[in-house]
Amino acid sequence: MVPSVLIFIFYGLSLGFLGLALKKVDLSIAYAVWSGLGIAFIASVGILYFREPVTLMKMGSLALIVAGVVGLNLVGEAR
Repeated sequence: MVPSVLIFIFYGLSLGFLGLALKKVDLSIAYAVWSGLGIAFIASVGILYFREPVTLMKMGSLALIVAGVVGLNLVGEAR
C-alpha cells in the first residue's frame, strides 16, 4: 500500500514542479527534459537498486538521453 501512495505523491510533486518550470521554460523543452531525466532516473534505479544487468547498449542509450537533455537546454538558452 505504501508504494502505491508514494507513487501518487511523487507524481503530483513532479507535475507541480513541471508546472513551475513552465513559467520560465518553453513547453517543448520542459517536457522533453522532464521525461528524459525521468527515464534516465528510472533506468538508473533499475540498475542500482534492482540489480538489472548493465550492458554497453544500455549505458550508451542513457548517455544519449542525457546528451539530448543537455543539448535542448543549450539551444533553449541560445535564443
